[in-house]
Amino acid sequence: MKTRSFLAPILAKLVLLAAVASLGGCASTMQNLDDRMDRARNPSAADPFEPFNRQVFRFNDAVDTAVLRPTAEAYRRVVPSTVRTGVNNFFGNLTEVWSFANSVAQLKLQNSAETFMRFNVNTVFGLGGLLDIATEAGIDRHQEDFGQTLGRWGVPSGPYLVLPLLGPSTVRDTAALTLDRQGDLLNAVNDIPVRNSMYVLRLVDLRASLLRAGQLLDDAALDKYSFTRDAFLQRRRNDVYDGNIPNPDAEGQ
Repeated sequence: MKTRSFLAPILAKLVLLAAVASLGGCASTMQNLDDRMDRARNPSAADPFEPFNRQVFRFNDAVDTAVLRPTAEAYRRVVPSTVRTGVNNFFGNLTEVWSFANSVAQLKLQNSAETFMRFNVNTVFGLGGLLDIATEAGIDRHQEDFGQTLGRWGVPSGPYLVLPLLGPSTVRDTAALTLDRQGDLLNAVNDIPVRNSMYVLRLVDLRASLLRAGQLLDDAALDKYSFTRDAFLQRRRNDVYDGNIPNPDAEGQ
């Protein structure tokens, strides 16, 4: 349990960087960046807890800088790319079960079918998920979580939160964390040392895959906090509506 407590701060930077990485190919997002930055200079309805959030953000960023980034850089230098790809595929395959459950809960029939096929194809023919045969076969991945399910059924996101040790979230997503954790297949591993080792490997692998996004964040953002906040909130809106946002300023993003 001590290992899990020590690793928890790592989650903060991973979510931030994933949000920034999702902006890389989105021209409209970059065109609206100045507007988002202007809104971020003053507390808004989306971020009434900004003073608290900024303090937690600085703490989480310091932990990442001191611990996770150097570890991820060493992992990328030492571990061959084919091995890193297999590790990434394996952990990605584990997420398919919870994505399937949430796709069903959202009545996304096609996504449910494709996710079900992805898990079975990669597990059976992809050596337990080490090979991503499903993607090569044209079966798309649909990542879903319980926060998205709540949003799908009209639960408002609520204010933005930066959770100590866990990172960016909203009131809605924070409420969904308990079930999301239960849906993590790594929780089914009874051997605690093995389970904690897998947590370590997964977190390091995720951070290594986001090193370039981290550099983008460091180079591009005048205010890293507001940049990552707006990136995260937009990403969550896109997740809930699958990119078809009826009203970007709707309360129920």
